[in-house]
Amino acid sequence: MGDCSSCASATHHGAGTGNSAAQPLARTQQLQRRRRWLQLSFFAVFLLAPALNLLRFDLTETQLWVLGFRWSLGIDAFLHGQATAAQTAWSIIWRGILPVLALIVGFLSVAYHYGRVYCGWLCPHFSLVETLNDLLHRATGKLSVWDKSPTPRPGRRADKRWWPVFLAACLVFGFFWAITLLTYLLPPALVWGNLVHGTLSANQFHFLAVGTLVFTLEFTLARHLFCRYGCAVGLFQSLAWMANPKAMVVSFTRTRARECKTCEVMPASRVPLAPATPALARTGPIGRPAMPSGSACDHACPMRLNPRNIKRMMFACVQCGQCLSACDATQTHQGRTPTLQWKIGDEAVRETMRHKREGVH
Repeated sequence: MGDCSSCASATHHGAGTGNSAAQPLARTQQLQRRRRWLQLSFFAVFLLAPALNLLRFDLTETQLWVLGFRWSLGIDAFLHGQATAAQTAWSIIWRGILPVLALIVGFLSVAYHYGRVYCGWLCPHFSLVETLNDLLHRATGKLSVWDKSPTPRPGRRADKRWWPVFLAACLVFGFFWAITLLTYLLPPALVWGNLVHGTLSANQFHFLAVGTLVFTLEFTLARHLFCRYGCAVGLFQSLAWMANPKAMVVSFTRTRARECKTCEVMPASRVPLAPATPALARTGPIGRPAMPSGSACDHACPMRLNPRNIKRMMFACVQCGQCLSACDATQTHQGRTPTLQWKIGDEAVRETMRHKREGVH
């Protein structure tokens, strides 16, 4: 993430035109493409890890597999008299406790500096959250079934014909989530072979049935709630991030706050011919007036946050950068530089202190 803090930085607080205004947009578009490729790659690793023995615990052998190798703590050798108690204790520390501590420390160290980057850039569950958000938005204009009002997206109208696609995707993802988790516990060849030939054991069938039901309901109704409050991995990342005043945050140029009220312009094809407030009208690409529909960053955030808020109100931020990309796109379209950018280190501290001085809540 070393180069990400400057991906969406605005060089001036005033308006910009030409190449200078388009450069941040190109950078944030490249940033999102990079993030999508990382998500896709990690999702593939998540699905294939059991089959490749990259990481799984085989209940049939009581054996942990890591990176293609059998990972043993040496307990079996001790039970068979092939190792002393001291050797076994050292093996447990060296091969069990220390690797786990190193992994936890390294993971939380990244979160301490950059926040929930694992969630926004790698997490397979969050990849599905974004996919399902898009499908539900196509069906209802909302990102969650619990939303009280639609979330505007330029050039898109709600179409109920997308409902079956959304529900089918939830069911399919729920099934694959359940069977993938089962392959982390049992040999993948055994699980898939029994599934294909219809010879699942009672325990395997019950695991897949209950797992599919639970995950389908979660994907359909509670995927945002799980990311915010139910995921321990995300929670501990947020806690580590909140503990560091120099951690990376989304900074907002508050002196240009007025521009955010009208930054997102609806396409001309969706605009009435007589705008209610001429002072707020814009000219669309074919000459018809286009009405503002609110702040683009609010509509872009997949976690339903207000990206212009203070850090303590951004506890669930996954640092996906979609708010920065939306800000860049809409501001560049209107010949202005973006008002959102990532800040880290002393600049992040100054951003927090400024909020306190201005009494922002």
